Amino acid sequence: MIRLLIAGAAAYVAYRIVREIIDEVPDDFDPLLLPSPDDDKSLPRQSAAMGVEPQR
Repeated sequence: MIRLLIAGAAAYVAYRIVREIIDEVPDDFDPLLLPSPDDDKSLPRQSAAMGVEPQR
């Protein structure tokens, strides 16, 4: 029973720490922009133009 209380207290403390870290992150940054599908097609042409064969 005591182990369960200790585990619950540790989980709660970890939760509160994570919540504090999340709250400190500023909200004014741009999200990660994923590359468009056209970028994947341009990579082999770019490496061929640079004189390097693409590895597959």
